[in-house]
Amino acid sequence: MRWLLKKGIFVISNSDGGAIKVGLVRYDAMFIGEIISLFVALSWTVTALFAEVASKRMGSLPLNVVRMVMSLSLLAVTLWLVMGIPWPRFADGPTWLWLLLSGVVGYVIGDYCLMQGYIYIGSRFGQLFMTLSAPTAAIMGRLLIGEEMSPLAIVGMCVTLTGIGMSILSKRDPAAGSPVHAPYFKLSLPKKGIAYASMAGICQGFGLVLSKIGLEHYDAALVAAGLDTHAPLADALLPMPLYISVPFAATMIRAAMGLLGFTLLLFLFNKDAVEKLRHAVTDRRAMWCVFGATIFGPFVGVSMSLLATMYTSTGIAQTLFALTPILIIAPAAILFHQRVTPREIIGAVISVVGVSLFFI
Repeated sequence: MRWLLKKGIFVISNSDGGAIKVGLVRYDAMFIGEIISLFVALSWTVTALFAEVASKRMGSLPLNVVRMVMSLSLLAVTLWLVMGIPWPRFADGPTWLWLLLSGVVGYVIGDYCLMQGYIYIGSRFGQLFMTLSAPTAAIMGRLLIGEEMSPLAIVGMCVTLTGIGMSILSKRDPAAGSPVHAPYFKLSLPKKGIAYASMAGICQGFGLVLSKIGLEHYDAALVAAGLDTHAPLADALLPMPLYISVPFAATMIRAAMGLLGFTLLLFLFNKDAVEKLRHAVTDRRAMWCVFGATIFGPFVGVSMSLLATMYTSTGIAQTLFALTPILIIAPAAILFHQRVTPREIIGAVISVVGVSLFFI
C-alpha cells in the first residue's frame, strides 16, 4: 500500500495499482518551493551556529576531519538507497577531476577558512562574508564557462560589497585620541577574521562553478551509459529519479577530497595531530555540535536545496538561501551575547539585496 499526492488529491493504492480510496484534501502548493527555500536558510543558520561552537572547542582542522567523516557516512547511506551502491556510480574520469578540484577549492580551502573565520569573528559575520560567493561565481562562470554576466549582476556586486562594508566599518571617535590623519572609518573586526571569511566566500563561489562543470560531465557520462536521468535505477532501494541522486554523488566526491585534504593539513601542521583528534572526539559537546552542523548542513541543507529548485525558480531559491546572514543575527545575539548595531543589520540586509540582483 502506498500514498500518492496528485494535484491536491490523496490516492491510497495497493501493490497492483488498484485504487482503494480517493480523498480530497486542502493543499496549496503555490509557495511550497519558497517555504522549502526558507527552511534551507534556517538549516544553514543552525549549521553555522553549531560550527562556531565546535570550531572554538576543537579547532578548525579536527572539526573538518570529523565533519567530513560524518558527511561521507551519511552520503554513503543515501547513495546506497538511491543508486544501489554506497559510492558515486557511473562517474567517469573528467567528472572525478572537476569535482575533486571543486573539493579542494570549496571544502579544503573554503571550509577551512570559514571555520577559522568563525573562531575570529563568529558565525554571524562569517555568514555575511559568504554573500561574496555570488559575485565570485558570476565572475568565474564568465571566465571558465562563458556564462553571461548582466549589468544588473555588476550592480549586485557593488551592492553586496557596500552591505559588507557597512557591517564591518565604524566611525573613528575623535575624542579617543586618534591621529589627525587617521582614516575616518576603522575596521570593527579582526583583520585575520575578515581575511579568512572573505576567502571562504570567494572559494565557495569558485567551487560552485567547478562543481557545475563536474556535474555537466557527470550528466554526459550518464547519457553515454544509455541511462534515463528522469527515471530511477532498477536496483535502487528508493525509486528516486537519477537526476536528483547525482548531486549527492557529486557531493560525496567533493567530501572525499575534503577528508583527504583536511587530514593531510592536520598532520602537516600539527605534530600532535593524533592527540588533537582524540581530544576532539572525546569532547561530547563539541561532537554533538559537529553532528548538528553535519546534519543541517551537507545532509538536510543540500537535500532541501535540491528539492526547493524543483518547486520554484533557481533565482528565487538562491535569493532565499542567502537570507542566512539576516536570520542568524537574532540567535547569535541571544546565544553568544553579541551586541548587534542597527548599522550591522542594515548592512546584512543590503548584502542580501545585492545577492538577489544576480538572479533577476
